[in-house]
Amino acid sequence: MTTKTTSLSITRASATLSFPQVIGQILKYALLIILAISFILPFYWMVTSAIKDDPQVYTVPPIWIPNPAHWRNFWDAWTLYDYNLYLLNTVFRYAIPATLGMTLSSAFVAYGFARIRWRWREFFFALLLATMMIPGQVTVVPIFIVFKHLGWIDSYRPLVIPAFFGGAWNIFLMRQFFRSIPDELSEAAYIDGASEFTVFFRVILPLSKPALTVVALFSFMGAWNDYFGPLIYISHRENFPIALAIHQLRASYETVGTNPMIYPYLMAVSTIVTIPILIMYFFAQRTFIEQISLTGLKG
Repeated sequence: MTTKTTSLSITRASATLSFPQVIGQILKYALLIILAISFILPFYWMVTSAIKDDPQVYTVPPIWIPNPAHWRNFWDAWTLYDYNLYLLNTVFRYAIPATLGMTLSSAFVAYGFARIRWRWREFFFALLLATMMIPGQVTVVPIFIVFKHLGWIDSYRPLVIPAFFGGAWNIFLMRQFFRSIPDELSEAAYIDGASEFTVFFRVILPLSKPALTVVALFSFMGAWNDYFGPLIYISHRENFPIALAIHQLRASYETVGTNPMIYPYLMAVSTIVTIPILIMYFFAQRTFIEQISLTGLKG
């Protein structure tokens, strides 16, 4: 009875909003709708342009619903160049190794800063954070010279191997998450005779799925969309990742006398490349929600 009375009172209170509150709600949702449309519109234009022919692309006013729709553009665009090779290069030679290296190494270093007490810990952590203030453009030339002397140019080693040494932002993120895990869990494992590595792999990591998912997702997206790094270190076409392959298609579009369907093909390939990231984010979002609560101790 009390629950029904409470819910009824809440319903009545929500139904008796003042006029300024109603206007505020209307403005809030109108702003959200406008922002949602502004984010969806470029993606919608990309997808619809992918199924147009060349005359429909340049028609003024623009055609929002292609008629007829050329769905074969996706297949023709993907087979115009060897995009299967570029996809394999991106996934297996770059994205997956870099993601694994960045996630594991960042978690390992973050554990040392968060759960192990040692001298000068805070000083070195502050020094680590200070490296985030150095623009990447400043270190491009010296790092390139180092990799050139190592003979790593035109390979994925300059892009993958540094990921196994962690990243300052990812280490900071995981350190803050590790510090939120109760110390009693680690102490109970120590009493049972667990080593530091056992605590890290059997206690801390299973409770850190949200942080690990965030780091893994951002690392994979960074490698998937990376254009600047491969542009510097990779020169031969057979080693191109998907980002450089799309640039190759765009360059052919800018060349006079090429296939007039290049622009729809460019949109088609861009759509295909975008879809895996959207799917990954969808499933990762579920992980964020399901794993956000930590196991704790009562009392």
